[in-house]
Amino acid sequence: MKICGFTIIRNALKYDYPVIESINSILPICDQFIVAVGNSEDKTLELIQSINSPKIKIVETEWDDSLREGGKVLAIETNKAFEAIGKDFDWCFYIQSDEIVHENDHQKIREAFEKYKDATEIDGLLFNYIHFYASYDYVGVSKAWYRKEIRVIRNDKSIRSFRDAQGFRKHGNKLVVKQIDASIYHYGWVKHPSFQMAKQQNFNKLWHSDSWVKKNISAANEYDYTRADIIEKFNGTHPSVMHDRIQKMNWKLNFDPTKLKAGLKFKLTAFIEKNTGYRIGEYKNYTLFK
Repeated sequence: MKICGFTIIRNALKYDYPVIESINSILPICDQFIVAVGNSEDKTLELIQSINSPKIKIVETEWDDSLREGGKVLAIETNKAFEAIGKDFDWCFYIQSDEIVHENDHQKIREAFEKYKDATEIDGLLFNYIHFYASYDYVGVSKAWYRKEIRVIRNDKSIRSFRDAQGFRKHGNKLVVKQIDASIYHYGWVKHPSFQMAKQQNFNKLWHSDSWVKKNISAANEYDYTRADIIEKFNGTHPSVMHDRIQKMNWKLNFDPTKLKAGLKFKLTAFIEKNTGYRIGEYKNYTLFK
């Protein structure tokens, strides 16, 4: 059985993406790793080339910045990386450049690869999500944060990245997946406020026109992290590949995210979810195998 990881990246240094940590977090359980490096304004290509592993295969791509509707360019780039995976691989592990897998979950993932390898009715594997917010000490827990997503798919090229590359579809249908006991640690909302502001201004251009971004996205120099709802203290451990980055954290919060005032709607849905496990109106980008 062979496993291939794949990801896309562009302007990693300019927007402070932890892409090296992301790749290294699953490299030990992959036989090869495809990195689709888009045309960048910084030295992203050199950064990826610096990874000292024969498993890495770089595919240089050109992003079509005119494809702004729904973040479509992200799915197109993801499909380019997926297409570069050879036929001899069984499972394909997709990870975004701000997502990390804890080494404690490696064995569970390996076991799932083996367990469901011949269960052809299963298209992929579903992961839990931990969304960090503002700093490495806090996580978002309201319905604004998705709880699960597909990150492992079969090497079936009829599977396509969907919309803004958040999930996948097969012949236009949701994938049939199996939930596994492993998590994706999402650090996309943990950056110095100046990097976060720059990222938000740029990232929204993948969905909207320049005029929309100018009207709806702040032109401030730093992102206002108090614009949140329900945040909780993180009491777990971070993946080891993140330790150096966390130690170098160069900003301090001047507020306590757990004290932010959430609206009644968020409080009510959070109370129901905490006590029942049920999330009202949850969008599920998959079909669970029963």
